[in-house]
Amino acid sequence: MAAPTTDERLRRWRLVLGGEAWGHPRPEAGGGTGCTLRGRDAAMDGALAALYRGAPEEGARAGRGARRSAGLGGSAPQVARWLGDIREYFPSTVVQLMQQDAITRLGLDRLLLEPEMLEAVEPDVHLVGTLLSLKHALPETTRETARAVVGKVVADLERRLADRTRATLGGALDRSAKVNRPRHRDIDWDRTIRANLKNYLPEHGTVVPERLVGFARAQRAVKKDVILCIDQSGSMAPSVVHSAVFGAVLASMRTLDTRLVVFDTSVVDLTEQLTDPVDVLFATQLGGGTDINRALAYCQSKITRPSETVVVLISDLYEGGIRDGMLKRVAAMKAAGVQFIALLALSDEGAPAYDHAHAAALASLGAPAFACTPDAFPEIMAAAIEKRPIPVPSQGA
Repeated sequence: MAAPTTDERLRRWRLVLGGEAWGHPRPEAGGGTGCTLRGRDAAMDGALAALYRGAPEEGARAGRGARRSAGLGGSAPQVARWLGDIREYFPSTVVQLMQQDAITRLGLDRLLLEPEMLEAVEPDVHLVGTLLSLKHALPETTRETARAVVGKVVADLERRLADRTRATLGGALDRSAKVNRPRHRDIDWDRTIRANLKNYLPEHGTVVPERLVGFARAQRAVKKDVILCIDQSGSMAPSVVHSAVFGAVLASMRTLDTRLVVFDTSVVDLTEQLTDPVDVLFATQLGGGTDINRALAYCQSKITRPSETVVVLISDLYEGGIRDGMLKRVAAMKAAGVQFIALLALSDEGAPAYDHAHAAALASLGAPAFACTPDAFPEIMAAAIEKRPIPVPSQGA
């Protein structure tokens, strides 16, 4: 690839640094670069300036009435035009980032209460989190549009994740159910041959199958119980969205009995709504305190087959309840044979801020705490089902 020309480098720096619209002390010099933007470049620069000129609005996310220091103001039509502009000028990944910044810097969440605005935005996981936090403020005219936006994001995630999750976990369930005295039609010949290679008879050119390996016939029976225990504090919004999708996928597998529990200082069991992850999401209450001990107490009360149960706690581990109680419950579940996993996040962003002391305490109990991307989640669950070592990412606590 050819190196950019000097003019192209100046153009790029001009877009990065801003110029006239940014109040540069030398506007006649094109923002100090000597480059003046025209046409599409000028329009892109205007869209960037409207969002990033000056300092973020103080208290924007909390809705306090501080003076706006950027160029979108409080006009919904103006913001709708700006949303359309950035979708025209930038790729979707950049658009999503700019929308997140607009929510943080400009209090854009207050304008999402209008259906025209929702129709203009680029749906993504973070936007869903914002809508869920606003759901009680949504007027009747906006609720159906908001549900459609959430439904689109959920459908996209399901298309991305569902097939791979079912395939990975289905294989793990089959392997976990292998038996050594299978009926003829249940023999796994590949594994049987590998298990008996030492019995190869070269003079006969055959392997003597001294030990048969196969799958249990109870294919229709529930093999594993899975409990997803999800922290619904505001910082966990992307994790809540992904957890709802995975919960629905796991619930669709007949050989898994899946339970989904969300908590703050109270505990709500949303298992009955797992057929529709959008219903699950609109039943959550993002924000509030955290009582992990109480949530784990509820999950513990639902365990009937400890050795066949996987509990996944998805939380940043900032415990507002009884710390020692939380750790004692995890220790008791582990001692009973439960496979326990603590995920600091289930999102593409990596590990958020989390309680390092609690993460270390869980790790000392044999329950490592780490952040997990959605793409890595199926393999982690497969390892738990097969009772293999959990593949902890390098950044895990």
